[in-house]
Amino acid sequence: MNPMTPRLTPLIEEQLKLLGEDPAREGLVKTPERVARSLLDLTSGYHMSIADVVNEAIFNESGEEMVVVRDIEIYSLCEHHMLPFFGRAHVAYIPNGRIIGLSKLPRLVDVFAKRLQVQERLTLQVAEALQETLAPRGVGVVIEARHLCMMMRGVQKQNSCAVTSAMLGSFREDAKTRAEFLSLVHRPGGRGWDA
Repeated sequence: MNPMTPRLTPLIEEQLKLLGEDPAREGLVKTPERVARSLLDLTSGYHMSIADVVNEAIFNESGEEMVVVRDIEIYSLCEHHMLPFFGRAHVAYIPNGRIIGLSKLPRLVDVFAKRLQVQERLTLQVAEALQETLAPRGVGVVIEARHLCMMMRGVQKQNSCAVTSAMLGSFREDAKTRAEFLSLVHRPGGRGWDA
């Protein structure tokens, strides 16, 4: 058990009381502890490091062709309302003598998604972390997400989808590279948002 769970649990119990609920009610007896464990898991990115996630999975390789991993599922919490946002990240880079294990790219996304976030910063953090880790010729990241803070409250627009991008190096400087990345991300056969 996370050592923070016993500290968070009574705070969540107090929240339930302030909302007008009875934490002793049968359906809520274990809720404060469950919510505490859930919050700690959803924000576990604060305790992850890029070095631990990469874990020596960088290899020397002479190839210079674009590497793309698309449709990486993301789940995060909006820092403004602590409501979930969820969607897909598409991450690409052009090697410069080194590559990273493909499974490390989704893990790199999770380091930043499992924090209180805004989508714009999350997108840039993923791109910058990959740039710092590999020093590739360029990095491109696109995130498409739906935000419950827009869907359940406020404007209540259930079909809205936010799209953010971060382009570094050749992805920013070369329109052809950027266009190739975007065409690979959105080409038929991908899961896409509505698949």
